Amino acid sequence: MTEVRTLSPTPEQWSFAFGGRDPLLTVAPGTVVEVTTEDCFGGLVRGHDDLPSQVCTFPYLNPVSGPIAVEGAEVGDTLAVHFVEIVPARDWAVSTTFPHFGALTTTHATAMLHPALEERVWVYDVDVASGTCRFSARRSDFSVELPLDPMHGTVGVAPAAGEVLMSITPAAHGGNMDTPELRAGVTAYFPVNVPGGMLSIGDGHARQGEGEVCGTAVEAAMQTVVVIDLVKGSAPASPRLESDDFLITTGSTRPLEDAYRMSQLDLVGWTGSLLGLDDLDALQLVSQAGLAPVGNVVDTNYTMVGKLPKGLLGPAVAYDGTHDRLRAVGADYLRRR
Repeated sequence: MTEVRTLSPTPEQWSFAFGGRDPLLTVAPGTVVEVTTEDCFGGLVRGHDDLPSQVCTFPYLNPVSGPIAVEGAEVGDTLAVHFVEIVPARDWAVSTTFPHFGALTTTHATAMLHPALEERVWVYDVDVASGTCRFSARRSDFSVELPLDPMHGTVGVAPAAGEVLMSITPAAHGGNMDTPELRAGVTAYFPVNVPGGMLSIGDGHARQGEGEVCGTAVEAAMQTVVVIDLVKGSAPASPRLESDDFLITTGSTRPLEDAYRMSQLDLVGWTGSLLGLDDLDALQLVSQAGLAPVGNVVDTNYTMVGKLPKGLLGPAVAYDGTHDRLRAVGADYLRRR
């Protein structure tokens, strides 16, 4: 029977960076882990008057749960993380405009003469049973129900070369990629840069539009279940994702066009290796069949995503069928629970 472990860190155990931390939990490959995560504000923004600039303290934003070390994970291996379930832990969630943060305001990296956008908080009612959250405008009576689409904005491993990166930064190790593709049913593949890999998870979103344009999603604490496994060797240059229907690559850097290039280059290479195509044939196929959703355009680095339908692969499978195998482990866990 698959081993099941639990990680529910206290606020004193939260991490706000990837790298430089001892593990809170060590697991064998193939273990199911039930993880609790707090929202990006550490649960401090609860109402309209709780302005983040007043109730939160930089750099203590975007707490992550972990690290989780994986036995036998060596530099150059691949950590496979299948998301079995992501469920909002509370009946409310929040979103904000945050001073000097977001795609349509002056920021630390985009200096402007005009002031930042007004700081404002929106509180969403979350109904897990109905699968909805409610947006209510602050300056009118308009409101509308939106479907829940829970995902984790921040997932990653320790960076290479002993580097320590803030949890708000996406890069080759993962981190705050903020892609809605990272939802339940998806397997994520991360490069192992240090012994044990050191996986951390946080920044739950009840839902998020592509780009996270205002700087925050529908930020929510989460109860999440993952299966963590190890693939020897084959470390990707940047995190890869796999759903039932798509191969998915990521690129995180600035400017946005270079993040796009990174994600597309990896998608071309991954496609070519699976189908035995040379670079130009793989480039041609991806050019005509690929998709390119935006992850985020607000963080310290931007994130772009590349997607290719798996129906084009024929009998070829990624990572020797790891996604299907871990999906079956997750389904068995849910049946037995």
